[in-house]
Amino acid sequence: MKTVWIYVDTKKKVGDRDHLKVFANSDLADEWFVVNDPEGIVFEYEVIGVADDETGSGRQRHR
Repeated sequence: MKTVWIYVDTKKKVGDRDHLKVFANSDLADEWFVVNDPEGIVFEYEVIGVADDETGSGRQRHR
């Protein structure tokens, strides 16, 4: 199961470019928090339709 870590800036409006931050792993999220929002909260979320590798092969198509 592949997951990402999501941060929601509640001071921003939905749709604002900075409303959400999505991190590939918890280490990257932690690094960002130290500099940008040490009191912030992030949650883990499962990725649906994960690619087979970094190039994106195996990507599911929408019908």
